[in-house]
Amino acid sequence: MAGHDYGQALTKSILFFEAQRSGYLPSNQRVQWRGNSGLSDGKISGVDLVGGYYDAGDNVKFGLPMAFTITMMSWSIIEYGGQIGNSGELENALDAVKWGTDYLIKAHPQPYVLYGEVGDGNTDHYCWQRPEDMTTSRAAYKIDPSHPGSDLAGETAAAMAAASIVFRQYDPSYSAELLKHASQLFEFADKYRGKYDGSITIAQKVQVYNGEALGGTGWAMTEFGWDVKYPGVQTLVAKFLMAGKGGKYTPVFEKYQEKAEFFMCSCLGKGTSNAKNSRRAHFQTKVDYILGDNPRATSYMVGYGKTYPQQVHHRGSSIVSYKVDPSFVSCRGGYATWFNREASDPNLLTGAIVGGPDGYDNFADQRDNYEQTEPATYNNAPLVGILARLHSGHSGYNQLLPVELPGVKPVAANPKPAEKGGESGFRYSTTVSNKSTKKLKNLKLYISKLYGPLWGLTKSGDYYFFPAWIHSLAAGKSIEFVYIHSVLKQRSQYQATLLYR
Repeated sequence: MAGHDYGQALTKSILFFEAQRSGYLPSNQRVQWRGNSGLSDGKISGVDLVGGYYDAGDNVKFGLPMAFTITMMSWSIIEYGGQIGNSGELENALDAVKWGTDYLIKAHPQPYVLYGEVGDGNTDHYCWQRPEDMTTSRAAYKIDPSHPGSDLAGETAAAMAAASIVFRQYDPSYSAELLKHASQLFEFADKYRGKYDGSITIAQKVQVYNGEALGGTGWAMTEFGWDVKYPGVQTLVAKFLMAGKGGKYTPVFEKYQEKAEFFMCSCLGKGTSNAKNSRRAHFQTKVDYILGDNPRATSYMVGYGKTYPQQVHHRGSSIVSYKVDPSFVSCRGGYATWFNREASDPNLLTGAIVGGPDGYDNFADQRDNYEQTEPATYNNAPLVGILARLHSGHSGYNQLLPVELPGVKPVAANPKPAEKGGESGFRYSTTVSNKSTKKLKNLKLYISKLYGPLWGLTKSGDYYFFPAWIHSLAAGKSIEFVYIHSVLKQRSQYQATLLYR
């Protein structure tokens, strides 16, 4: 297969995260065969842990791989936000990150308390049920000063910190909240040291399970992954040094740079003199392999290409949607009826990157072959930035430090006094114009601290979209909406952000 559509692969890779959502699904949920699930998570422990992601093909929520996923997604947006925006996927990528960080905030109810797992891997693996039906344990497990977990707290801090950079322009108050959690978690990780699986011991067996699954694949994560971060840290530090921002730490940063270069050159299999010119082609070759340029001519991204895995090791994908057949699927009944069924999955898990072939390109597309057919959020997350980079061609080729994210514009200024029924307020009239040469097919507006009615747009959850009678905005056309800010109810000003493609 030649000439891959990296834009399509990027779109599908981000869509996969919606299939992994836990909790109450939003009205703009695109993966329609999924439904609400895990609605009592955390209840036994007296904390709200509804939401977040199922990391793989089971129904357990693991904090460490989830945090890694958010870290990688966030850095993809920080470094390639412009390219992701040009592909029309920035809005969906932001939603994917926020779905994870909203949960991580809930999981950190106190400065030195962090919930690192919901569900029991042992009982969960005993059952084969779609998330909407699960009857397995939903016990929640935490780390605290008496039961530390520096790796879990540190990775969650990294996720929160990276996400705070992402949302700095789009939602400053949310960004500040994430940064506060990140600081507290970093202090927690440093002050009370220990490995989290020594405190949440139930995670040990599942970690071995996941490690074996990755170890048997063609892209074994032995050098960089959710439990090995050294190359990532070294590369980020090296980028600051290369941009002349080392300052008094330059001697130390140079050691990081040396190790980062060694890692990159090891991946390339070449000396440093050839690395710069070879790295893009090298990593493009790896991505192309995943997308189908391999001896089996098989795409290991579900739904991409002509040939891809049909029997994915994934509970929700392999069992008929409850919207099609709401009949309850029991714990063991799921194995008998669905797991052992030698047929394609009834629900397409679009964008999922499965475990993949072994070192000899052998691959068995069978549901019980979890080493090769199970997908995971931490398989997809690192590819988001790479796919955006490849889709953009040569733009941003020599990018050393994160570029400025696509800017946001104030949606209202110079309000006029307004009065209705004796209540004072301000009237904001805002016009959105499509100054591009293309039709605007989707507009998404997020407004925080909204204290009054808004006319001219359709509301869905916390977001506003085109009104029902408008499906697009043609080139050169404009749309106006009005917001009345009630000063009697609330004196603080509102903040609005436009996200559109």
